[in-house]
Amino acid sequence: MAELRNVSSNPHVRAADTTKSIMLWVIMGLCVPAAFGVYNFGLRALIIMILSIVSCVCSEAVYEKLMHQKITVSDLSAVVTGLLLGMNMPATIPYWVPVMGGIFAIVVVKMLFGGLGQNFMNPALGARCFLVISFPKLMTAYATDTYSGATPLAALKAGESVNVMDMIIGRTGGVIGETSMIAIVLGACIMILAGVIDLRIPGSYIVTFAIMTVLIGGKGFYPPYLSAQLAGGGLMLGAFFMATDYVSSPITPKGKYIFGIILGLLTAIFRFAGSGVEGVSYAIIIGNLMVPLIERWTLPRAFGISRKSKKEGAA
Repeated sequence: MAELRNVSSNPHVRAADTTKSIMLWVIMGLCVPAAFGVYNFGLRALIIMILSIVSCVCSEAVYEKLMHQKITVSDLSAVVTGLLLGMNMPATIPYWVPVMGGIFAIVVVKMLFGGLGQNFMNPALGARCFLVISFPKLMTAYATDTYSGATPLAALKAGESVNVMDMIIGRTGGVIGETSMIAIVLGACIMILAGVIDLRIPGSYIVTFAIMTVLIGGKGFYPPYLSAQLAGGGLMLGAFFMATDYVSSPITPKGKYIFGIILGLLTAIFRFAGSGVEGVSYAIIIGNLMVPLIERWTLPRAFGISRKSKKEGAA
């Protein structure tokens, strides 16, 4: 029996990419908006991101140790989760919040569902939504020594005018990693050039949201308002760094386009029809839940096999 070999059908594909190499590229991309967040909000922002990363890495290591599983923190996926989670918090948050969020992201959202590759939603987003629901005041306390007014999206919701250039550059209040559209896009370019992500999901997401903004945003085709909606909040960070998560997004080309369109529709509905000013996190999580259905209807069928013949065979 020891001489038996597993034989699989072709094609036999080999790739040099590993989980660690992919996560390393994601970290490099995230470091651009993260660095701007530290520049924008100060040393406290760096401490929050470090605490989030450490709590995620330690949670994964301790859980796997207790469950007598192989320690997998070297694949850097926990580092990516911690960095993303920290970037989705305001710089005023108490230090215990990123620690609690990191534990929830890894233990509840990731490890209890089987670990990397088995989680049904993005762990960082799952933890962020958990924290927003549990501690809404802390997670929306954006006032700092530099920025004391309402966030740009809140100002837009109230009918006030905003400085679009400040939003594009990042001279605004908000969570640590989402204020600078330029920094986020530069970080995304690193991953695109490295071949880690493509533009199917973020492109269809952003274009759909832009179209919906024109249709239901209340301003029609008004470029300053449209630009502010695109640059504000977590749209760019979510589109490039969270919606493209390998585990919780579709693998089929058609599925990626459908997924992006769904995210754009949901984000627009939450922003313009809901009571809140954001919606990206909830849109992506709901989209994650729809991925199995999306893939079911977009997976290519084997030549000569139709859905009808599959049903007949099952009967």
